[in-house]
Amino acid sequence: MNEQLHQITLNFSDGVSRTFGVAPGGNILDAALASEMPVLYQCRSGGCSSCICSLAEGEAVTQPGASTSLLGSEYEAGQRLLCVSQANTDCTFNLGYGSEVGAGAAHEVHAFVDSVERIASNVMRVTLELADGEWMEFLPGQFMQIVVPGLGVLRSYSPSSTQAILPKMEFLIRLLPGGAMSGFLENQVEVDQVLTLSGPYGAFFLREEHKRAPHIFVAGGTGLAPILSMIDTLRQSGGRKPPMLLSFGCAVPEALFSLDDIELRKQWLPTLEARICVDREATEGLHLGSPVSALREGDVTSPDTVAYLCGPQPMIDAATQRLIELGVRAENIFAEQFVASH
Repeated sequence: MNEQLHQITLNFSDGVSRTFGVAPGGNILDAALASEMPVLYQCRSGGCSSCICSLAEGEAVTQPGASTSLLGSEYEAGQRLLCVSQANTDCTFNLGYGSEVGAGAAHEVHAFVDSVERIASNVMRVTLELADGEWMEFLPGQFMQIVVPGLGVLRSYSPSSTQAILPKMEFLIRLLPGGAMSGFLENQVEVDQVLTLSGPYGAFFLREEHKRAPHIFVAGGTGLAPILSMIDTLRQSGGRKPPMLLSFGCAVPEALFSLDDIELRKQWLPTLEARICVDREATEGLHLGSPVSALREGDVTSPDTVAYLCGPQPMIDAATQRLIELGVRAENIFAEQFVASH
């Protein structure tokens, strides 16, 4: 039987290569997980792009009937989502992360509600503490899924905190009219209540191999949460700190939040510059326009500059285009689409 299997080689960014077999017509991600490959994944249905990779050799196609979030141009360029792909030949894939990244498999934990604080017109800061004996390692930028008590539905949020403050974890959660988590936080949550979390998930995280390069962060709304985790991780790491630019925006001044946190980080990190943006009603010290419009000539001083984007998809698309115009290489731009869920 074995000779009928297609051999799949995964090349990780840290130089490690791993090989496993998949049956013709078989799902590549399922086979990878069965062979305990350290690959990132989450939705397993072609929607989240966590398992994205580049086809370097061979023929791999989207499985019949499967849907994919890839654009036609991305597919033509060799991008594939492992969770909806099958191999027609032996294949080699290049992954944009190291082999250690996917080694920490997602799992479920329980956490107590420590505090809930409204920090803007539509944002809550929620601090949790993991239950005794439970642990959740994550990379800055990755997200967790939290079960909304009483409803059983899942909502995804990235911690704004880092591993350094575990067992505590902090989340910035946007309140939405009629939202499941929003209603719970506004009307029902109690201190010491137990929540169920699973994770970590996602291929959006701080890339260790780029940590000495200049960094540009573009954040819209609560897309700031994973960015704060990244900035704090860079601050806590040893050695010289890279130049950092944070461009963060909300619709109006009263929707802004965490400005004191950003100001504090500027004091701790002389290499950090921050531009705070609003779409309208700008007051003194605020940039009128989107976080993308605040990016300007001269912001990219090195071809090694790396950028992290988190916010609504139109902002990510505009920021990607602008950063490439300014001289950032496309492969050095990492993004997490912020999807508002009710």
